[in-house]
Amino acid sequence: MSNQNSVISAHNVVKTFGAVRALDDLSLEIAPGEVHGFLGPNGSGKSTTMRILLGLMRQDSGTVRIFNRDPWHDAVALHRRLAYVPGDVELWPNLTGGEVIDMFLRLRGQYAHTRTRRNELVERFDLDPRKKTRTYSKGNRQKVALISALASDVDLLLLDEPTSGLDPLMEAEFQEIIKEERLKGRSVLLSSHILAQVEALSDRLSIIRAGRVVESGTLAELRHMTRTTFEVETTHSVEALVGLSYVHNIRTSGARSLFEVDAEHIQDVMARLTRLQTQSIVAHPPTLEQLLMRHYSHEVPS
Repeated sequence: MSNQNSVISAHNVVKTFGAVRALDDLSLEIAPGEVHGFLGPNGSGKSTTMRILLGLMRQDSGTVRIFNRDPWHDAVALHRRLAYVPGDVELWPNLTGGEVIDMFLRLRGQYAHTRTRRNELVERFDLDPRKKTRTYSKGNRQKVALISALASDVDLLLLDEPTSGLDPLMEAEFQEIIKEERLKGRSVLLSSHILAQVEALSDRLSIIRAGRVVESGTLAELRHMTRTTFEVETTHSVEALVGLSYVHNIRTSGARSLFEVDAEHIQDVMARLTRLQTQSIVAHPPTLEQLLMRHYSHEVPS
């Protein structure tokens, strides 16, 4: 992917805090109009990456560009083209939710032509904009930040655990809205530890571990790198599969067997199953959780 055409281009980024190496040679590319999932547990470096992209923090080494500009030197200009939603929102307690949203839109000089969109989002997120924000739950504070960002006329959305505190109904509404934003051509970096959310929304995703991107690609590409789970019922024993280097964790109960197969050997296993007089086969592609566990099943850095 050409850096010149990327919305976000980060290469070999290092950021340390004393003895702690928060980002360790991190590289990340996001294309125009792409929803890019950024996955990893707390402490993996997601929020540090977001702060550097926002120009709130400067990397120690490496290069970072948003719309081919440096976020540290060109933060003011870049913030006209992007909107940010943090995972923990603090608001002015004596203002109403509606006043906070309107203030953010006015600061962007966009209130007049975004009012219709603002009102639509208030309704879709089921927010009462007349209440003081000090009375809001965490979920309602999150809605204020989401509405402020999504109503803005920007090219890039940086979302850091954006649905923290939302109930399942509002989570579903959020997903629907992000799909609509993608159709409009907006780019989205969605930092999350919610596997189902990233799986549902992302065109491509990157998995971060200990400050370094360890996998990046489409979900189909990443699934190709891992195992497919088979559930089969056979007339003959699956003993013939035992010992094959690409078949793992065989569990058998009566005629039913469960096992995992490396992606590149699926055709071979299917051929072997036909010789065992197979009565039924159900194959499950690997989940995002399994992809993550490949990198986090051992020691997870704090």
